[in-house]
Amino acid sequence: MPLLAPTALAQTLRETNVRLSYWLDSLIPDPATLGTPHVATPDLMAGLLSELMIAGQRLRALPSERDAAFDAELSEYRKNVERLRTVLPSIHGTLLRERSRLEQERKRVESAAAWACGSRQTL
Repeated sequence: MPLLAPTALAQTLRETNVRLSYWLDSLIPDPATLGTPHVATPDLMAGLLSELMIAGQRLRALPSERDAAFDAELSEYRKNVERLRTVLPSIHGTLLRERSRLEQERKRVESAAAWACGSRQTL
């Protein structure tokens, strides 16, 4: 990946921050509601991971010259990553609860299927 000028890197990081904010806002409910995070869909997690990977590649080769716009975007990026870091345990808990719910639903469906199969045999 070629090195970008500080202005171009700032613009790229700004676009990354917009997308990260979108993904995080989709995942984290309004703090005023004190709700738990929404279930992380595969698309949402893929979007977050993609943005982090792309930004990571670009940030590995930070230019020696930095301007105020780049520093501001880098600060915003750090805030977004910190926001994600603080919510990851909640995401994990939400995913564990969803897995448990799906497992219960699977057992219920299997039980209903076994009952239906047994009912047909007795008729």
